Amino acid sequence: MKYPRKNEAQSGARSPRPRKEGFRPKHQERRGHDTERHKKFPTTHIVEGTIRITAKGVGYVRVPDMPEDIEIDPTFLNTALDQDRVKVVLHGKQTGMRQSGEITEVLFRNKTRFVGVVQEEGGSYFLLPDDARMYRTILIPKEKIGEAKMGEKVYVQMADWTDSKKEPLGEVIKVLGQGGVHNVEMEAIVLERGFDTTFPQEVHEAAENIPTTISPEEIAKRRDFRNTLTFTIDPKDAKDFDDALSWKKLPNGNIEIGVHIADVSHYVTPESILDKEAVARATSIYLVDRTIPMLPERLSNGICSLVPNEDRLTFAAVFTLDQNGGIVDEWFGRTIIHSQKRFSYEEAQEVLDKKEGPCLEALLSLDALAKQIRDARMRDGAIAFETEEVKFELDANGRPLRVYRKVIQDTNKLIEEFMLLANKRVAHLIATKDNRSESVFIYRVHDAPNEDRIRDLRDFLHGIGFELKLGKDGAVTSKDINRMLKDVQGHAEEAMIQIATIRAMTKAVYTTENIGHYGLGFEYYTHFTSPIRRYPDVMVHRLLQGYLDGTPVPKKVLEEQEHLARYCSQMEITAADAERASIRYKQCEYFAERIGTHIEGTISGVTEWGIYVEDKETKAEGMVHMRDIPNDFYFFEEKNYRIVGKNNKKIYRLGDKVSVTIATVDLKRKLIGMKLA
Repeated sequence: MKYPRKNEAQSGARSPRPRKEGFRPKHQERRGHDTERHKKFPTTHIVEGTIRITAKGVGYVRVPDMPEDIEIDPTFLNTALDQDRVKVVLHGKQTGMRQSGEITEVLFRNKTRFVGVVQEEGGSYFLLPDDARMYRTILIPKEKIGEAKMGEKVYVQMADWTDSKKEPLGEVIKVLGQGGVHNVEMEAIVLERGFDTTFPQEVHEAAENIPTTISPEEIAKRRDFRNTLTFTIDPKDAKDFDDALSWKKLPNGNIEIGVHIADVSHYVTPESILDKEAVARATSIYLVDRTIPMLPERLSNGICSLVPNEDRLTFAAVFTLDQNGGIVDEWFGRTIIHSQKRFSYEEAQEVLDKKEGPCLEALLSLDALAKQIRDARMRDGAIAFETEEVKFELDANGRPLRVYRKVIQDTNKLIEEFMLLANKRVAHLIATKDNRSESVFIYRVHDAPNEDRIRDLRDFLHGIGFELKLGKDGAVTSKDINRMLKDVQGHAEEAMIQIATIRAMTKAVYTTENIGHYGLGFEYYTHFTSPIRRYPDVMVHRLLQGYLDGTPVPKKVLEEQEHLARYCSQMEITAADAERASIRYKQCEYFAERIGTHIEGTISGVTEWGIYVEDKETKAEGMVHMRDIPNDFYFFEEKNYRIVGKNNKKIYRLGDKVSVTIATVDLKRKLIGMKLA
């Protein structure tokens, strides 16, 4: 099976000629190019890679096994767009200069649909793309403009573009509405990243055809927990309930805890219409005010959701724990449950705090066990990064009235620990089976940090009076990271060191090759607990059932499973980007009404062109440009995470507290400009 991203298309072959300008609206700035220094370089080598294009139109091609990305001057992009797979001819490399090159062929077009604003000039219509990395406007023939009006935000399908002398052509496939309107902007964020906001009719029909009743034959195949105390704990605005906990005290004092997960794989079978749609989406997307689900709502909020007072099919990891949180026994398999209570995190926390209310004994027991499990996890090397999320109170038109930080309570941590335990033990079960070398599984892995980054972090810490011990091979253990983070607690530099350490970490991904999870300190880890919103969890459920049935997936499908795992990793990143974009847009809207406001913040980033400052209350991030810092000229010291005044020697460094004023807000680009107060 091929697992394409939504809306992607292949590009045709093309000539490697330098671009000549075709139609270019008057508003569109011509970029100057330093072409002379390339003309004298001989063609020496051809490579393939994926191109990343900046907002300034400069490309950088990443090629496996090359020490640095290849820089592509805008003149030599030759129709390549951001994230395309391309063929590059390398220019001769001069000493002290980055390797440069020219795109000769687009092998795979990553994206062909764009959101933007319709403009008209001289009788010609064109799209001004929202994405700053799309460096060309898209011409829209009059017969392809549809019902779109001048100034409206639209969604455009770009035709095959192979001639860089001409602007690409496109067709309006959806009119979103006027920019600045809440629903328009939220839909634009999702569509721009290639996700559909609605399901095809045949997918809805497939979901409607699923029966709601559970047959006696199906119940007989499962372990029945309907008479065991079971409940869910979720955000107060949640609708898709993936997980439930069952609790039972055994005669010997041990506790039986069931982590019951919605049995999506029972309803979504391989190669079905529902499955293909779930594969294409790979994940749900959570914006500030809505969810774009991976599955139709009849499944995600209905049949699969573990709502109270209804029988539900589940896949469970059931643990018998002693009073210290140690595992005495464990069982994995399909279950049926009947949740007696739906808690929000706040409601469950109130029961714990007041020590009265429904399910009190179970909640107190689970909370105590979760804390013991967490303590053991920290001792074993899990890295304890503290991150904060923001929430929004919106008016009827979607404009932000208030921005506030999400409060993490003991009940949040309670659920987290039992989900982590289930994920860990499912992966352990598979990885340690006798036939593990003959079959396939999907792991969630997190590699150790890059050694160069860790050495830079060590040197930085040493320079400000803290130590990070490295092994003889230059590596660092998660326990060493935790020890260092504990040492800096309470110091003025704590925030700065937290930020620098997080940025030294790699990203977690899905793969068939287990290398462990560095950040959690786990030798084996997977994602089992959220199949309503993550496709890898559906894969894990199917693979796990195969092992339990004695029919594991054979090695011959390894390549297909690995391809799908990588695809899901990329879609996860894209969905997270959409979620962050919706947050940034609302933060910008909030401060657009508060120009001139003084705020207290923390320097969250340092670059050659200025410092980023994060507001303490709203977590909004803005830029103080170097040119706007008064009374001196400042130099950027990358390895020291700081800028330093040439004459006054004043230092601004990562993690410093500063007072700033909101100076400008650019809603289109989702940027906040700040000045030091």
